[in-house]
This record gives sequence, structure tokens and C-alpha cells, in this order.
Amino acid sequence: MTEPQIDYAAVFRGLPGMVALLTPDLVYADANEDFQRLSGRTREQLVGRYIFDVFPENPNDPAAAGMRDVKASMLRAVATGERDTMALQRYDIEDPERPGHWQEHYWSPVNAPILGPDGKVALIAHRVEEVTELIRARGGTGSSDRQARVLEAELYTRARELQEVNERLRQAHAREREVALTLQAALLPAPRPIEQHRTAVRYRPAVGALNVCGDWYDLVDLPTQGDRIALAVGDVVGHGLAAACVMGQLRSALSSASRVVEGPAQALDALGLYARYVEGAESTTAVNTFVDWDSHTITYSSAGHPPPALVDREGTVTFLDQATDPPLGARPEHLPRPQATVSFTEGATLVLFTDGLIERRDEDIDVGLARLADSLARHRKADPEPLADALLADLLPATGSTDDTALVVLRL
Repeated sequence: MTEPQIDYAAVFRGLPGMVALLTPDLVYADANEDFQRLSGRTREQLVGRYIFDVFPENPNDPAAAGMRDVKASMLRAVATGERDTMALQRYDIEDPERPGHWQEHYWSPVNAPILGPDGKVALIAHRVEEVTELIRARGGTGSSDRQARVLEAELYTRARELQEVNERLRQAHAREREVALTLQAALLPAPRPIEQHRTAVRYRPAVGALNVCGDWYDLVDLPTQGDRIALAVGDVVGHGLAAACVMGQLRSALSSASRVVEGPAQALDALGLYARYVEGAESTTAVNTFVDWDSHTITYSSAGHPPPALVDREGTVTFLDQATDPPLGARPEHLPRPQATVSFTEGATLVLFTDGLIERRDEDIDVGLARLADSLARHRKADPEPLADALLADLLPATGSTDDTALVVLRL
């Protein structure tokens, strides 16, 4: 059976209900026939123009907030990559045939992101349910008209109250995000030289209001064990203030353990036992590496974490994935963790990272790892600081990631 040939442009034009496509800058890219008809604007009056140049707010209504609310919803969809459903909106439209005359409209909008091949938001699908006639219910007797007007006022008032509650919640979330990020920054070690070795560290919070904190990095001198240092990254399952507190406890515990044990697996063993008594630490992932310049080796162990990447001077990338065990607290009984050792040549670069750098919800993790390997090979000659910036620029969405990202770069 042959598949039917579908003219998607014709489908879009004929979609029932008002649907428009806008760029992330809120410029109209297209609008279907119902949108043009019900908004009173032709396609030529829409395409290529900024949404609020086409539909400015009614200057005669000092309480009008439709422009602010619609803009905030669309920008949330761009920033998060997730659909944003709005409460009922009153948005008056100027009559194109009679400038200065405004017509009441009640819309129930949904803004959905459309991703491009690069995984970034390329368009916003702006679907509007036109409910003006339902709200107004005009055309009956005077009594029914008055009842309809009362219902209209009540619905509009309830919608505004709901929007105000949502706005207060967003403000509360924003304050908690700020506090959580401040605590996260205080608990992460400040960038500093590790002996004579060149390093760079980065932490990038997620774009969501509370989807932040819990990722950490650490660099530890091991001065009593020759020319060795320990590097680690980890990721707590939760988010917000609670995750930042758990992160601080686990980072400190792993840092201390690394200073007194023989290898990274033993340090993760100790961390796993400690995590059993820390609420919220279950299923935390972490990877710990000991770098030894005397033997030119990297010994590593992973607790369910994405593998570190080692890129040599020729651009060959090796993922250190031969010593991976379940996350902290995932086993009912305690078992020793594995570790593995790999050699390195002078001038190579070791990169540790959390999953925010590579994972996207709509693709396999191997795609993200391949993207990282390509970026590392292209920028391998850069020093750690510019290399860290290049990796973030190449791998994180321009609108921000929906997960935190911690990154450590070490030149060997």
C-alpha cells in the first residue's frame, strides 16, 4: 500500500481553529485561514511582522494585560521547549476598517514549540480558541443579554485572578531559584590552580524556575601521593534548595574520601555508604578520576554517570566507560565498585561533565556523546578556558538547557 502524498501547506491552511506560526522573536511566519478570518487580518498583514505591532494592546483599557501575558507564555515555550497553555484572555482588537474602534475578543491560547533539526526551537505554534461569542452570548432578550454580560464579567474576573495567582507563583519560584543558585555557588569550590596543571570549570543552571542545582564538580590535590590530583563531577536527582544542600554534603564527603583512599573506586564506596544516611541522596550519579603524571595514567570509577572523555593531540576521543556501576544507593546491599586505568600522552585533554551537556529528551544519549566527541576533536588545541566555553557554545541550546550542566576540563 502506497502512502498518500500529503500537501502539508494545504493542511495547515485548512486547519479548523485559529493557528499561527511565529519565530522565537515573535514575528509571524504564517497563519491559517481561520486565524486570518477571525482576527480580521490578511496573511500579508501578518507575515514578517512582530505580533504586537499587528495586535497592539487597547490603549483605552488601563487594566489590559493580554500583551504581557501572551509574550511571557511564548517566551516560556521558547526557553523551556515545552507547551504553555494560558488561561482565558481578553484581548481587544482594533477594527482594521475603523481605526480607533476596538472589538472585544476572548481567546484561550496554547503556545507550543516546534524544534528544528538542531534541537532548538525554530517556531512557535500559536493556537487560539476563539470563545468571544460563547462568553458574550448575545442575540437573545434583554434579560439574557444582561445575564451574559454578568457571566462575561465573572469569567473575566476569575481568569484575571488565576493569572495573578500564577504570576505570584512564578515570582515565588524565581526567588527560590535565586536562593538555590546562591547556595549552589557557595558550595561549589572556587576556580583555582591545581599545582601547575591547567584546568577550567563551569556550572550552568537550567532555564526552568526550580529545575536548578544538584550538579557539582570538584578538583582535589593529592600531594602525599606523588604528582596526582582527583577530579569528580556528580548529579543529585532532585532540584532546588534541597538538591543544593544534598549536593554540598556529597561533594564534601567525596572530596574528603579521595584524600585518604588508594583510588577513585574506594572513594565512591565510601560516598555510597554515606549517601544511605543523607535524605535525597538516593540515585545520585557521580564519576571520580585520579590523574597520575608520574605514570601518565587516569584511574576512574563511575556510579551511573556519563563517561569522562579523553581526547589526544590528534583528535581521537575515548570515553572512559569500562568501570561503570549503578548510582548511589541503587543496590540494596553494598558491593565494592569497579575501577579501570587508561594511559594518556602529554598534551591530551580530560573532560568530565554532567548529563545536561549531552542529553536531550528526544534523542538517544549516544547522539549527544557523538556531538561532544566532534566538538572536542575540533577544539582540541584550545587551552582549557576557551575549550570549556567552546563546548558549552556547541552543545547547549541557545535558549538554555532544561537541566543543569557542570563541566571540568584538564590539560594533561
